[in-house]
Amino acid sequence: MPVRVGIPRALLYYYYFPMWKKFLEQLGGEVVVSGRTTKGILTRGVQRCVDEACLPIKLAFGHVQDMVDKGVDYIFLPRMVSVARREYICPKFLGFPDMVKQNIPGLPPVIDTAVNVRKSSRDINQFIWQVGAVFGKSPLQSWLAYRQAGQVHNRYIKLLEQGLLPEEAMQVLAGKEAPQADNNADLTLAVIGHPYNIYDPFISMNIIGRLKKAGARVLTPDNLAEQMVNQGVSRLPKKLFWTLSRRMTGGALEYQRQGKVDGIIHVAAFACGPDSMTGELIERYIRREGKIPFMSINLDEHTGEAGVITRLEAFLDMVRWRRTAG
Repeated sequence: MPVRVGIPRALLYYYYFPMWKKFLEQLGGEVVVSGRTTKGILTRGVQRCVDEACLPIKLAFGHVQDMVDKGVDYIFLPRMVSVARREYICPKFLGFPDMVKQNIPGLPPVIDTAVNVRKSSRDINQFIWQVGAVFGKSPLQSWLAYRQAGQVHNRYIKLLEQGLLPEEAMQVLAGKEAPQADNNADLTLAVIGHPYNIYDPFISMNIIGRLKKAGARVLTPDNLAEQMVNQGVSRLPKKLFWTLSRRMTGGALEYQRQGKVDGIIHVAAFACGPDSMTGELIERYIRREGKIPFMSINLDEHTGEAGVITRLEAFLDMVRWRRTAG
């Protein structure tokens, strides 16, 4: 019977799930994913997590608790330190495995091997070998499994760059047909934010789904190639060393430079340190030129759906009026 490994549907799930799933399956594991976010999952996360943490971390606690309830043999929580040279992931991600171990009782063994390629991309080999050892695999077997996972990840990234959203790209990788583009959309909007904020329909109040239903085509930073993101962020006087913040800021500034979007919506989590800085950067650069309407939405566990809907409707009305008047 294969070992059941749980992956929470939170944090970097929307970036790396296809790769992680393939890697663990090639090592002999059976991947189990936590359920879609509900009020119950978020509530349990808030109860287990410290008050000072940001919304995504609180939600991730709830998804880990869901994995515990499912009775998995292991929970896969890699300690995300750095995924690019001379850059870092948020420090809360680094400490997340330890926070979970201290605050969730009855936790199965946690695979919390560090991912840290800040100095060299070859340092990923330590992660590969250590995870493989959990399943009794040799370094060579582990590397071969990771190579196949890397191929899946490359396909996933290409699908995102073609304009698909993560859930749509995952469906294509699973053998389903790609959704048809909505040719009736009269607006194109860029939604900028961390993937765990904008792609989770529950905590984001389904912002992307509501915009699409209202007749807008939605783009995100993940629909841009890495080269284009870097081109956008190169406008800043200094390099951003937070990987996720760099992608957000570069995506927003590149969409502004291209002039192909009718408006930009920035979605941030309350109590997120990097968001408080990058959100201000994005807004200043966009408002400086004043050519593209911009709106910022802050989310936390108390955010009301009605308020978000009202702001989205007003923003859409304003953008459409602007196009008609312009």
